[in-house]
Amino acid sequence: MNNDIIEDKEFNKVDFTSKKLPSFEFENCTFKNCNFIEVNLSGFTFLDCNFIGCDLTNAKLNETSFKDINFKDCKLLGLQFNYCNELLISFSFTNCQMNLTSFNKLKIKGTQFVECNLTEADFSEADLSKSTFTNCDLTRTIFEYTNLEETDFTSALNFTVDPEINKIRRAKFSVSGLAGLLKKYDIEIE
Repeated sequence: MNNDIIEDKEFNKVDFTSKKLPSFEFENCTFKNCNFIEVNLSGFTFLDCNFIGCDLTNAKLNETSFKDINFKDCKLLGLQFNYCNELLISFSFTNCQMNLTSFNKLKIKGTQFVECNLTEADFSEADLSKSTFTNCDLTRTIFEYTNLEETDFTSALNFTVDPEINKIRRAKFSVSGLAGLLKKYDIEIE
């Protein structure tokens, strides 16, 4: 495999399950409608890249670097982002299917999640301070010992956040979302 950096290239409708990626490092590249299902991306570096309409379901991410990455309209089911290189990690997500993803113990301050389905995702012990969950479905998503300070949940749906075990100072919630903060008390809110 070539160890050169590939820059400013667009990959369109490439099935990487049958064709290997041409390098380990990509900078300012765009991947459109590409298939990465169960592809081993361990050790790869992606800098300033866009993934649009791609399927990365169950891709392997051991020590993968994602720096300034935009995921849009992607399937990211079962991804273990917590195995990524923690020193080079920043991304945003728009309209992505992210069920069963794990961000356990990651420091991903200011991450933007817009109109994503994060059912059963795991953010335990992560630092999500100043992040935003805009119109995201957080059904059965795990927030345990998570830093959620200044995080915006005002339009998030179906979340459960225990204020006793999470840092929520200056986090934003809508009145309709208060039930998600009080769920453990098994009370009725009308």
